[in-house]
Amino acid sequence: MPRTADPTDIPNRLLAAGHLLFKQQGYNATGVSELAAQAKVPKGSFYNHFESKEAFAVEIIQRYAQGMDATWDAAMATLPAARQASPLAAIRHLFQTFIAHHEQATCPGCLVGNFSAELAESSPACREALDTAMRHWHQRLTALIEQAQQAGEVRRDVQAKALSAFFWNAWQGALLRMKVTHNAKPLKECLRLMLDHFFQPTDVSEVSDS
Repeated sequence: MPRTADPTDIPNRLLAAGHLLFKQQGYNATGVSELAAQAKVPKGSFYNHFESKEAFAVEIIQRYAQGMDATWDAAMATLPAARQASPLAAIRHLFQTFIAHHEQATCPGCLVGNFSAELAESSPACREALDTAMRHWHQRLTALIEQAQQAGEVRRDVQAKALSAFFWNAWQGALLRMKVTHNAKPLKECLRLMLDHFFQPTDVSEVSDS
């Protein structure tokens, strides 16, 4: 491999390789030699830039979370004018954008969700990074749901924080189901049920009596 004057070139190539391989085959099935080969760098250079494979995975998680934030911001920036006055429409547009991304991806799925299943019990460092990413997304969705509640578009008998957690839990389950079915139908069904049924305004007295 030709030398480069850019000190970020090798770590960035390794991180890109890690994102691809971890998403395709998981953390435990991917070795440092394979990462280096995918990045087209000498194996020894890995440890010149990363303390360990676990520390490398933490940075992968953090970068994935940053990319998710960028996708979130871009989706909100493209919200059609007709939907801008409706917080619920904004939520629908946001997750429809995520669904379109998964439909177009060569390796669909959520790296955070995959890592949560594989590493949450075995790596405290990765667990902390995963928890930080999920709590941040949870907070962002909670804020949108609160706006929708204030606009009378979402039920108010359940706190926005609880609705957000419920949504994310169902969404992560749908992402795992998508990996089995190899299509986005589970995501579409999750979004439809959440926004068109579970989130719809309801009479609190009826909920209490049921």
